[in-house]
Amino acid sequence: MSQSTRAAAAAGTAVAAAARPEIAAARRIVVKAGSSSLTGPRGTIDADRIDALVDVLAARRAAGIEVVFVSSGAIAAGLGPLGLTRRPNDLATQQAAASVGQGLLVARYTSSFARYGLTVGQVLLTADDMIRRVHHRNAARALGQLLALGIVPIVNENDTVATDEIRFGDNDRLAALVAHLTRADALVLLSDVDALYTGDPSRPGARRIEDVHGPSDLAGVELGGSGRVGTGGMITKVEAARIAGIPVVLTNAASAAHALAGDSVGTYFHPSGGRRPSTRQLWLAHATTGQGRVMLDPGAVEAVVRRRKSLLPAGITGVQGDFAAGDPVDLCGTDGHVVARGLVNYDASEIPNLMGRSTRWLARELGPEYEREIIHRDDLVLLPTE
Repeated sequence: MSQSTRAAAAAGTAVAAAARPEIAAARRIVVKAGSSSLTGPRGTIDADRIDALVDVLAARRAAGIEVVFVSSGAIAAGLGPLGLTRRPNDLATQQAAASVGQGLLVARYTSSFARYGLTVGQVLLTADDMIRRVHHRNAARALGQLLALGIVPIVNENDTVATDEIRFGDNDRLAALVAHLTRADALVLLSDVDALYTGDPSRPGARRIEDVHGPSDLAGVELGGSGRVGTGGMITKVEAARIAGIPVVLTNAASAAHALAGDSVGTYFHPSGGRRPSTRQLWLAHATTGQGRVMLDPGAVEAVVRRRKSLLPAGITGVQGDFAAGDPVDLCGTDGHVVARGLVNYDASEIPNLMGRSTRWLARELGPEYEREIIHRDDLVLLPTE
């Protein structure tokens, strides 16, 4: 038996023996580390913690696994050089800290991965890169090419120019979306807590949750707020696991090697088992924010929600907000609840003149360019009712 054959056989045996074979068998995996996993007691970047985590990721690369690393920590890395003792509250100082810290953080990763002969590539994203379809495609293409070239992508939010997205959920939601961008097989979320608990783990009676198969497993669970340095909390991690739709492990950085090997550590969020949503659907549902609202009559709700049809002008009863063609907008029923989101083909100012009309009438009276849907069904995604 050749050496490569023996290695493959050993890997197959390891996967079969793993408590979580879906994780052990993942060929492409996204790993996200929050600021609390990368910083010391004073909230500044800890080089030893970074090296320890890189050791784990490099081992997976050596095993032939493609790794995408979503790293928080730019703001934390900038605290020391700016003479700050804690994370600033105002946006301008956060942006300044991120500007100083991002270069330091990537330089540290570059040096640490270089110990293993690995090259890293920095990918900075904002929510706008997820909202704008062209940006979205460019990000997917860039990440795919980096992986094809054997580079380890280091992904972070572009906190220097971010506004609302600077509180994107401590990169948890970003990591889930990156998993879809890269068509990853699994996602590992590293936190300062070793697992999800039924309540504050420092309190007596809090019970560790080992497996989550669906919402019923989270009934009665208290999801806490943010950690000492980052901005996320358990609620953002649970939301990220729901968005990802693939096997997800939540644990701490000290357990990263075991988590990536498929061992029974942390909390395991089982995949839903249904058809994996397209990246476009996930992008619309979770990476966009409605720039306005379009109100629908009952017939239009029926057509869009149950029959999965395009939205036509005849079913619209009102418009709210100021949006442009191509923007994501929320579709609401008669009770005001959002039922879907889609990319609109008209500016907000145009729609009132189209409401209640058939596309055939509009084409005859206004020209053939008006014989099109308000939102095409391929640009629609259904949302849970509020």
